[in-house]
Amino acid sequence: MNENLRDIGMDTEAGQHQGAEKLKSRLGLILLSAGCAIGLGNVWRFPYVAGENGGGIFVAVYILCLILVGVPAVMLEMSLGRATGKSITRAYEAAEPPGSWWHLSRYVLIFGPYILLGFYTVLTGWLLYYLCYFIGGDFGSQHYASQAEAGAASLKMFESFLGNPAAMLTATLAVIAAAGIIALRRVEKGLEAVTKPLMLLLLFMMIALAAYCLTLPGAMEGVRYYLYPDLDRFRNAGVPRVLTEALTQAFFTLSVGQGSLLVFGSYASREHSLVNESLYIVGLDFMVAFLAGLIIFPACFSYGLRPDSGPDLLFITMINVFSGMEHGQTAGVLFFFFMFVAAFTTVATVFEGNMAAVRDLFGIRRIPGALLNTLLITVLALPVIFGFNIYNDIHPLGGRSNFLDLWDFIVSTNILPCGALFMTLFAAAGWGFHNFRKEVNTGAGLRLPAWTSGYFRIFLPLIIVLILITGYAGVISKWSS
Repeated sequence: MNENLRDIGMDTEAGQHQGAEKLKSRLGLILLSAGCAIGLGNVWRFPYVAGENGGGIFVAVYILCLILVGVPAVMLEMSLGRATGKSITRAYEAAEPPGSWWHLSRYVLIFGPYILLGFYTVLTGWLLYYLCYFIGGDFGSQHYASQAEAGAASLKMFESFLGNPAAMLTATLAVIAAAGIIALRRVEKGLEAVTKPLMLLLLFMMIALAAYCLTLPGAMEGVRYYLYPDLDRFRNAGVPRVLTEALTQAFFTLSVGQGSLLVFGSYASREHSLVNESLYIVGLDFMVAFLAGLIIFPACFSYGLRPDSGPDLLFITMINVFSGMEHGQTAGVLFFFFMFVAAFTTVATVFEGNMAAVRDLFGIRRIPGALLNTLLITVLALPVIFGFNIYNDIHPLGGRSNFLDLWDFIVSTNILPCGALFMTLFAAAGWGFHNFRKEVNTGAGLRLPAWTSGYFRIFLPLIIVLILITGYAGVISKWSS
């Protein structure tokens, strides 16, 4: 069996196991895979990093990094999934040479999506809470004499919410339960049926909100800061920092390396080449990040605020912006709804990856699998929730770190780059570049040329090692100071 799977390229679907689930459409594959990749990093980090590192210059470098790192990484992960029809728990075992040890990686990589959801469901719960706050009309009753007063009130509200474990737990459980309910049905009737319209709605809302923000007074100043090439900011940041920031953003925004995209590759048809599909997925991911900048920069500059990064941007700075906006409540509803959709599609798609993993590993069917995953993710979310209140005196990484930082460190700094590096080495030395390329090129569309062998074998692994080292350096610098 392993020999057959290693010789992918046959006209038959050798890698697809009996009874494998399939998506209804190509659009479903692209939108679900993009939904898995698109998340909070597209909104609360990309615009800020772009602005700080040269504006349009950084955006151009970032696009180049997406092509050089993002697209190849997506192709690697999806090709292994489509070739074997398996999740991360069985894919290496199915494609490796007999007697190999590559499959042992599953005992590490399987934890990545669970730990990711352990903190990502909490963050998504924050967005749900703020969405309900705007929909409930409480925001419209607030009137502030100045932006400083509004900012202080936003900070107080955010800190009050973080200090309330019951409110955080309720919001998080709502997110986990919704993802679990969707996972009860087969992927084409559950996840695809829900995610496709949500993703299309997300894109529509972002375009509409960006168009509105561009009409605000002073909006063009924000656009210039965001998109105009600024040599002074570029020189101040320095070429090494700009390159490493662009590389890490391009890599982490796609969540490659932990096996979530691999699952959607296993659901994909063989009618289209994975070069095409990867370009579409990465293109949609970039489009969301780009549109986020067209919302955040014009809005912030219009009200005299400089964009921040991370949670402060969403829950303090943007609340401050909406407080001074003529239609602030409506804009707030739209903003937090599109943010919630972007985050929840990641939760739901990664949850599906976990469903496939336990199904392949233990033979568990959907209903018990959904219950098991719901329980495990809830248990992993509890330390994150309580780390902001009950256990706020525990700092696992030193400094002012909490369990969210620890979970993020385990996934982002370790599992994602190590998983991607392992996948790259496997394509070169385990499965074989010939078989990898043959699988990628199966179907209509663009082809991966043979001369890229050296890039995949040598340069791509070196780039991922650089990302891994940079990640550790950043964590050490942040939490040791």
